[in-house]
Amino acid sequence: MNIQDIKQRFEIIGNSPLLNYALQTATKVAPTDITVLINGESGVGKEAFSKVIHSLSSRKHGPFIAVNCGAIPEGTIDSELFGHEKGSFTGALDTRKGYFETVSGGTIFLDEVGELPLETQSRLLRILESGEFIKVGSSKTQKTDVRVIAATNRDLLDYSSQGKFREDLYYRLSTVPIRVPPLRERKEDINLLFRKFSADFSEKYKSKPVMLDAEAQNILAAYRWPGNIRQLKNIAEQLSVLDEDKNVNAFELSQVLPPERPSLPALMVNAADANQMSERDIFYKVLFELRKDLSDLKGVVFEMMQNGKTTMSPEDFGMKPNENSIFNPGMYQNNTNQNNSIQNNYSKPNNIIDIPVLQNPEPESLSIEHKEIELIKKALEKYRGRRKKAANELGISERTLYRKIKQYDLEE
Repeated sequence: MNIQDIKQRFEIIGNSPLLNYALQTATKVAPTDITVLINGESGVGKEAFSKVIHSLSSRKHGPFIAVNCGAIPEGTIDSELFGHEKGSFTGALDTRKGYFETVSGGTIFLDEVGELPLETQSRLLRILESGEFIKVGSSKTQKTDVRVIAATNRDLLDYSSQGKFREDLYYRLSTVPIRVPPLRERKEDINLLFRKFSADFSEKYKSKPVMLDAEAQNILAAYRWPGNIRQLKNIAEQLSVLDEDKNVNAFELSQVLPPERPSLPALMVNAADANQMSERDIFYKVLFELRKDLSDLKGVVFEMMQNGKTTMSPEDFGMKPNENSIFNPGMYQNNTNQNNSIQNNYSKPNNIIDIPVLQNPEPESLSIEHKEIELIKKALEKYRGRRKKAANELGISERTLYRKIKQYDLEE
């Protein structure tokens, strides 16, 4: 089966060379039993590639199951994947088969495999190496014949260096890696995908298909699409429902496109620190550094006032001298008649910067852990303890939130 036939069968739209290369790799590896790791951002269609591999393999008549590892709570994921014996934990009223037992002879797709707990990773590694597993609460070894296709939007080697993912498991999973390109690297496919989605929603809602003018098409192609194909499909559906005449110009398109996130200030960290910091940690650190600079500035002003200085020069702030800038907080100190006289007779030039008397600033906590606890508490209060909504607000999985609550002892 050639690439065009595969695209038509699995409704994969696009002619990007990067997309075609990923599909060619999938078709070559499909007839084997090799474990495959699919890399790609959220929303690029990684599950479609797992279905291509399964459908073109010798296991195509066997079962196929897709498991979102990030959506299963940490306390139950071993039971879901490997099964459990009756009475092995609270609520285990019956013996239960796990996915690796029920899908024997077929294919299991582990999406978000980077979210697996380390203990579960050890169990998965044993299956990949020997095809053996043990149910939760059992001592009996069982065999399974399952092909594993994993997917992640994480850098698993980076996770490995942070102690969050087993390096030996990474190399077992990535026997053949397949990278699915993000939409911003497939600009030639964006308008083609939009027309396909527009036609689908036209049929669904019994309306005319949405048409974009030339300028709107340029905006569509230039947008970065952080949510990738899933986000583009949502935009097409919005326009299909909301736009009355279905002829969309640049202004109308800009009304439904979320503003692109501005770039954060650059933060210089060494390689060792970078390996220990997540994107959220780096974001916090940027904010804390800015707040610390402001606190330092307040401290300089307060110290000069305490020492009775009536004029502040740019050198006090680590700046080069500038004759056009005058710092004179002395006019605000009214404790002597001399100062009152100066103030009454003083004509303030336009280039003077007034600095009021400040109270001694209290040092702020710059602990990332402290801020993380504060954010988790606020999210839980906002949604009245509903963890799923709080996790969505924080941009983390429900299982990660559960682990953080345990870690910081935030149970009510």
